[in-house]
Amino acid sequence: MKIEQVLVLIKPDGIKKSLVGNILTKFSESKLIIVGSKMIKVDEKLAKAHYNHLKDKPFFNELINYIQGKVYGEPWNRILAFVYHGECAISKIREIAGATNPEDADPISIRGSYGRITTKGLYENVVHCSSDSIEAAREIKLWFNPEEVIEKLYPVKTVFIRNLKNTIWA
Repeated sequence: MKIEQVLVLIKPDGIKKSLVGNILTKFSESKLIIVGSKMIKVDEKLAKAHYNHLKDKPFFNELINYIQGKVYGEPWNRILAFVYHGECAISKIREIAGATNPEDADPISIRGSYGRITTKGLYENVVHCSSDSIEAAREIKLWFNPEEVIEKLYPVKTVFIRNLKNTIWA
């Protein structure tokens, strides 16, 4: 039994098309548990860190604009991020998501059902999921702080930071 975790992002096109419920229903078939979730507006720094491995590709800037939702504007410029946890999480989630290219994806997969390729060649594939355990660890640590995940997935440490500015509820 291989217990894993995987990052799942419902991208701005999935939110704009009101597909969140449909996507979560499909992922529920995996019988995995959600141990972290949040809605986030993706800034340029996070977008570039997430897609760092594609920085030399000619479509990099379009990809950064896409994940930031700049293509769609308010109120669609956000994503929903999840951490799923359980037995063979990565392969289960990736199978349900389908191939990255929506045209190659199984028609009953999320990307096969809801994805498209724009006339500019951008894959609007609705979701992102980690490709392997190394990427899952990198991505989860990038998108979530340890206190935002209810399972202890990776080692943590406590640090004290002076003059840390933080916003709290008034």
